[in-house]
Amino acid sequence: MIFQPQLRIPGPTPLPDRVLRAMSRPMIDHRGPEFAAILKEISAGVKEAMAAPAAADLLVFTSSGTGAMEAAVANLVSPGERVVVCTCGAFGERFADINRAFGADVVKLEVEWGQPVEPDDLRDLLASHPEVEKVFLTHNETSTGLTNPLQALARVAGQAGKIVVVDAISSASSMPVEMEAWGLDVVISGSQKGWMAPPGLAFAAIGPRGWEAAARATSPRYYFDWRSARTWAEKGFTPTTPSVSVAFAVQEGLKLLSEEGLQNVYARHRRLGEACVAGLQAAGLQPFAAEGYRSATVTSAVLPEGIDTDAFRALLREKYGVVIASGRGTAPVSARIVRVGHLGAVSEGDIAIVLWAVEQALEELDFRAADGRALNAAQPHLTGTEAVAAH
Repeated sequence: MIFQPQLRIPGPTPLPDRVLRAMSRPMIDHRGPEFAAILKEISAGVKEAMAAPAAADLLVFTSSGTGAMEAAVANLVSPGERVVVCTCGAFGERFADINRAFGADVVKLEVEWGQPVEPDDLRDLLASHPEVEKVFLTHNETSTGLTNPLQALARVAGQAGKIVVVDAISSASSMPVEMEAWGLDVVISGSQKGWMAPPGLAFAAIGPRGWEAAARATSPRYYFDWRSARTWAEKGFTPTTPSVSVAFAVQEGLKLLSEEGLQNVYARHRRLGEACVAGLQAAGLQPFAAEGYRSATVTSAVLPEGIDTDAFRALLREKYGVVIASGRGTAPVSARIVRVGHLGAVSEGDIAIVLWAVEQALEELDFRAADGRALNAAQPHLTGTEAVAAH
């Protein structure tokens, strides 16, 4: 390999050296004052990044992000209850599947992958199902590289009096998520994304209306019981043994976010996302997500006809040390999709390496000469100061 391996998938994300050093600290008593102080710091930092109201509780679970998704369903939904789940990709479908597993009657607002969920369509669906109390939304759909217009969707659901539950696993801390201002009742995320930590901890910010809904829900829950987690959090602990090393990592990641400043973090991600799209498009790939809704944390693109996806990714990995993700789903085009993650500890130079390697690989696969067009197209975005685009 020419380079130290460059992990450019939508998560887990690369770990900064400071985070790696923090994780090497000795174990501590997870029922002692030192851990209580760390948990308090993590909770405050995550709430700040989510712009959560003061009245919201931040719960921490030792799990993947999917654990936080299941916790939301288990604590909010009763068997037989009708819910609305908006889907435009694999992780929206996961929310629907979890709801079905808990016996919910799922009404899907399903749109073509790569296209956003439209607020007017949600308004019409809710008008036809007044009995629905909860709406499940995916903010940033990493399977397609698309960011839904969360603020507008939440406004529609809120005006209809619905509880708004948001999967912000790959958006919170990397792009604006305004829990209080946008009327979000439950927001979840996971440590392995923009928080710059390994997988292992999941976060759930729960507002007053979320707690009111949870008090009425009758689904069974134990490990993911919000009430138990809140009781323990008030003491400074978690109900069961937490992933202490990941807590060390999240604590350090939050310090890095604070030092850079959240608005600067958001601007960097948007700039890198635009650079990645421009560069891949110039290299001959076609962006998959609809223009105007492309993610700041992951770019999804379709390879040119005749390029074998597995061979392309293997060449990037084995010769150029760049690891990108394949597509998700069963649609024929999914087999030709690649996804480049650019969230967390990612810089302009990292994107430049990816685009350079993509051109080299395409030349070796006899598609087009590597003439620098990808980097030239990306350059204005890599050096620009574009404003944050909040959806």
